[in-house]
Amino acid sequence: MALPLPDVQSVADCATFSHTVLPFLPQLQGLPTRICEAGKSLDSLKEIYLTTNPLVTAVAFCLSLAALVFIVSELTSNYSQVDRLWSILPTVYNGHFVVWARMVGIQNQSLDTIAVISAIWSARLTFNYWRKGGYKLGAEDYRWEIVRSKINNRVLFTIFNIFFISLTQSLLLLLINTPTYTFLLLSQSPGAATQFSLPDLAFSRFAFCLIIIEYFADQQQWDFHCAKHAYQKTARVPDQYKDQFSPEDLDRGFVVSGLWSWCRHPNFVAEQAIWLTLYLWSCYRTGSYIQWTGLGVLGYLLIFQGSTRLTEWISAGKYPEYKEYQARVGRFIPRWTVEPKGVAAVKKNKSKARQSDEDADGAEESTKNEGKKSK
Repeated sequence: MALPLPDVQSVADCATFSHTVLPFLPQLQGLPTRICEAGKSLDSLKEIYLTTNPLVTAVAFCLSLAALVFIVSELTSNYSQVDRLWSILPTVYNGHFVVWARMVGIQNQSLDTIAVISAIWSARLTFNYWRKGGYKLGAEDYRWEIVRSKINNRVLFTIFNIFFISLTQSLLLLLINTPTYTFLLLSQSPGAATQFSLPDLAFSRFAFCLIIIEYFADQQQWDFHCAKHAYQKTARVPDQYKDQFSPEDLDRGFVVSGLWSWCRHPNFVAEQAIWLTLYLWSCYRTGSYIQWTGLGVLGYLLIFQGSTRLTEWISAGKYPEYKEYQARVGRFIPRWTVEPKGVAAVKKNKSKARQSDEDADGAEESTKNEGKKSK
């Protein structure tokens, strides 16, 4: 059986859209008919799966899912349907590429490594979303309510739902994983390295380290909010958090210690860097640092810029001290010339302020005494 893959003669061919994607897009048009004709026959469905380009299969699944997400969101008036799938779909796509490769006899350590890293990423993010109540019936990201109030037109919001919430976000979750398709093609290229080399190890382990950083950032934020909610009920800092937070920290309303003293969104930094690392890894292997698979990571960076701005706008309106935090601590990149704002920094600033007041009082008293002497 001829594999539904492009004939790649060099590693550069693996990164060319016109060579690796465009010739197979016509398969997309006939895929629904073939699936309907296959019916419930598992052998026929398996044949369709193996004879269809794996990227085309992923695109078909993505478009079908986008349509389903749109229908469900309109019926329920809940626009967090993609949010619930955000931590799961990347592993579904990467797992699909690996399973397809194995079924046609392609074994590649890079593909397997990407699948494992993706699974770890999914497990961590899914757990974090679950413990925040994201999978509760009726739960919705608070930012969608703000977006609805800003658009304030049912027809316009429906259009926004079709093209951005349902379609663009769904496509984005596929596009950030298209470098995995490139790795699959590299396994067929005669000029590509077949061994899992030291650079491959470096890229994969760096991605794993970023997942660890993201875990600690999210855990620090979770601990803070758990302490804050308990403090709001009892007016006391819970015993298990006394070493981490003071009443002043919890009154402030948002975390500024740990990784959050270096930048305002350490979890977002790690999240974006994970998918940027996957893209750069494929770029290194193909020798081409500008390729079509970069659209996914570019879109990911842009969507995080927009969502972060919205999140900070909401936080600045909710917490009086947030604008000061913005002025002192960088959004994504640490400001090395500014002292991080943590508990120690707050105490130090208060001490400086107290000393300044004492100096001012002393100067005023000295002026009065000099005035009395002159009389």
